Amino acid sequence: MGNHFMENQKNQESVANKKSIGQELVELLVRIIIILVVCYLIVTFIGQRTVVSGSSMTPTLEHKDNLIVDKVSYRFQDPQRFDVVVFNYQDGRYFIKRIIGLPGETIQIINGKVYINNVLLEEDIYGNESMVYAGRAAQPIVIGPDEYFVLGDNRNGSKDSRVEEVGNIKRSQIQGKAVLRIWPLNKIGFVKNIKMHLMKGEES
Repeated sequence: MGNHFMENQKNQESVANKKSIGQELVELLVRIIIILVVCYLIVTFIGQRTVVSGSSMTPTLEHKDNLIVDKVSYRFQDPQRFDVVVFNYQDGRYFIKRIIGLPGETIQIINGKVYINNVLLEEDIYGNESMVYAGRAAQPIVIGPDEYFVLGDNRNGSKDSRVEEVGNIKRSQIQGKAVLRIWPLNKIGFVKNIKMHLMKGEES
């Protein structure tokens, strides 16, 4: 009688354990699904991780830097001058550059310097280095509606709006704004705007 009772108790405990393990597996599966859905929503609508390839944005960004790209802000406001943006170049390839010229402005590169509406753009971060290649910006370029003129921070090592095949980029091409560097660990922080301003008293 006592042995029979103990066997029944063990069987009940075994069933309870099986139910407990099953419940844990279901809960774990639900959590994984929720995490995947949240990650999908973040990547699709809010932000995504991107990896810098090449040196066209040095010294601001380096090869293999990992960035978080804000995909929300431009739904509520226009891209601003000096924003670092990721845009669709062609065939699923993406470029990361800095916005220099805005819709309706006229851009020209004279003696290696950028002029916006005939006003010199002073760029403190580059020291005295001048652009060797002006490309299509050797002549005045009028930026159309919903278009932007972009340059890499590494002026003499960047394929950007100076090149015909890139040209002015459409707003619809812009995927988002680079806001945060998450790798390497010793460089974690916000992607800051470099010190640039228009020299109002100096015209071309």
